Amino acid sequence: MLAFDGSGDPTAGTRFAAPAPPLRKAPSMGHDHSHAGAASLGARHKGRLWLALGLALAVTAVEAVASWYTHSLALLSDAGHVAGDALGIAMALAAIIAVGRSGGRPRRTYGMYRLEVLAALANTVLLFGVAGFVIMQAVRRLGDQPEVQSGPMLAVAVFGLAANVASLLLLRSAAAESINVRGAYVEVLGDAIASLGVIAAATVIAFTGWFAIDSLIAVGVGLFILPRAYRLGRDALRILLQHAPVGVDPAAVEHSLAALDGVKEVHDLHLWTLTSGMEVATVHLALDSGADPGSVLGDAQRTLAEQFDIAHATVQIEPGSAEASCGTPHW
Repeated sequence: MLAFDGSGDPTAGTRFAAPAPPLRKAPSMGHDHSHAGAASLGARHKGRLWLALGLALAVTAVEAVASWYTHSLALLSDAGHVAGDALGIAMALAAIIAVGRSGGRPRRTYGMYRLEVLAALANTVLLFGVAGFVIMQAVRRLGDQPEVQSGPMLAVAVFGLAANVASLLLLRSAAAESINVRGAYVEVLGDAIASLGVIAAATVIAFTGWFAIDSLIAVGVGLFILPRAYRLGRDALRILLQHAPVGVDPAAVEHSLAALDGVKEVHDLHLWTLTSGMEVATVHLALDSGADPGSVLGDAQRTLAEQFDIAHATVQIEPGSAEASCGTPHW
């Protein structure tokens, strides 16, 4: 059994950037096995994250003071949600910084990319906590609703909405690449909608004097948070439990590899996501007698990269003439 990566070293794995060129024969020069590309996914947006963090902290402080002054629970719930935004963005920044400093450690063969996923999971816990607190406080106040000053409440809510929109524009591009930044983006998006609810509540109070709308909006904000927190946690757990990447069918991968010229059997296929944008695969390919291992390896690499967007693959080739069989691990 031999593991080929097309470099001439039969024991090396394969690491290449997608889309990978056809690898029909061993290249004359070495190729990059580093993970530096993934580290740049969030790092290049670090400046935007710092700006979004500053906005979130400013809104939290203003809304917290205003909620005490106006007696608005809806405004307080929004302040708590924005505080969650700030913590989520801070965790995204911490994960990016930690990943950037994790190189050169021989025992960290995959770097510290999973910190991003752990931070997203912590963010999920935070979102559930904020939602639970808001709902409980709102229910308690429904039977004894204090008077709320709608004028200052409305002005602060408009300020919060403007800051949320600015943060969404700052985080939008990074959210498409990083699960942790996506967690922060989802929080800010939810807070923007919550700010609209606070604006609506302030408007109703100003025109009707119905103060109970303040607590009702607070409950609505809490209920709105819950499904988004669930989705974020689900995505993080899928990565931590090493499920196959979303949108990649393991059966389709196995079928495509088995259809390659010279491949007799595909086994021990594993597909998982290391962190956002880093899909990983390992597989054993048993070859027909006389098949060229280098050609099969090149076809397998190209198939995984171009058809399934898996840019980090370790392919173990088992030539048809090999007497040794693939061992099965005890676990």
